[in-house]
Amino acid sequence: MTDLAERMLGALIGAVELCTVELGRKLGLYAALRDGPLTPAELAKAAGIDERYAREWLEQQAAAGFLTPSFELTPDVASVLLDEGGPDYAGAAAEFAVGVALLTPRVIEAFRTGEGVPYSEYADVRHGIAGFNRPMFDHLLTTEWLPAVPEVDALLRSGSGAAVLDLGCGMGYSSVALAVAYPSITVRGVDLDPDSIAAARSVAAAAGVADRVSFAVGDAAGALSGSYDLVTIFEALHDMGDPVGVLRAARGVLAPGGSVFIADERVADTFTAPAGEVERLQYAFSVLHCLPATRAENPVIANGTILRAPTLLGWARDAGFGSPSVLDIENEFWRFYRLR
Repeated sequence: MTDLAERMLGALIGAVELCTVELGRKLGLYAALRDGPLTPAELAKAAGIDERYAREWLEQQAAAGFLTPSFELTPDVASVLLDEGGPDYAGAAAEFAVGVALLTPRVIEAFRTGEGVPYSEYADVRHGIAGFNRPMFDHLLTTEWLPAVPEVDALLRSGSGAAVLDLGCGMGYSSVALAVAYPSITVRGVDLDPDSIAAARSVAAAAGVADRVSFAVGDAAGALSGSYDLVTIFEALHDMGDPVGVLRAARGVLAPGGSVFIADERVADTFTAPAGEVERLQYAFSVLHCLPATRAENPVIANGTILRAPTLLGWARDAGFGSPSVLDIENEFWRFYRLR
C-alpha cells in the first residue's frame, strides 16, 4: 500500500469513528456509562435504544479504544467526550465532522453554481464550533490571552464598568466568559445568526450574567451604536463578508484609548504546500464551510478560513487603524491581534 493509500485509509477510519462518537453523544450512551460499565441489555434500557445496536456500538467503541474491553468509560475518556467546557473536551469534533459531511451535497452544488450555502443550514457545525471553542474561552481567554495585554486586562478589572462589544459572538461563550471573569463590565454580543443569538441568551442566563450581557442579531459591518472600551472578534473575521467594513465600524465605536482584540486562524503568512496538520484542517473547513457560508452573504470579500497575518493587518490599516500588531500569545489554533 502506498503512503497516500495508507493516509486515506487512516482518514476513513477516523471519519467513521467520529460518526460513532456522535452516536454516543447524541443518544446519551457515554452519559449512561459515566457511573460504570453496562452490559448491552443494561445500556439499551438506560439509554432507551435497541439492545442489538447497543451491543454492536459497545464492541465497536472497545475495539476503537474509547471504552475498555469490559465496556468501561474511564475518567480520562469521559473528560474528552463528555465534560463540555472542561479543558480537555473535544467531543465537539464529532459534531463538527458530521455537520460538514451532511452539507457536502449542498457544497457540491455550490461549486457548480458559484452560490453559497447559508450559515443557518449548518446547524451541527454551529454547535461544533461553539463546543470546540468553549474550553478556550472558559480557561484561556481571561487567564492568558487578555492578561497578555496588561493595560486592557487592568481596565477590565478596575471596577470602572468598562463596556465590551463582542462581534461575531456566536452562541455567546466568549461574551459570558468575559462577564464571569470581570464582574464590573458589561458585554454586548452581536451576530448575524438568530439561532446563535437565541442560544447565547440561554447561555448567559444559565451563567447568571444576563443582567450584564446582552445580545442582538445584527451585521457587524452595519451601523453599530454605543461606546466601547474593548471590541473583540474571536475566530469570526474570516467569515465576515465585509471585513474592512467590520473593522471600520468597530473603530467608530471605540472609546478614547480603546482597542480591538482579535483572534483568528494561526496559518502561515504565505501559501505553503504541503501544509502542517492544523492548516490542512483549516483549509478543509474553508472548502466545506467557511467559504460557502460567506459566499451566501453577497460578500465584498469571501476570504475563507485561511486568514493570513499580512492580510488581516492590511485590512486593519485600510479601516483606519494606525498601529495594528500581532500579539505574542501562544496557541496552536489561533493568532492574536490588537488594533489601535
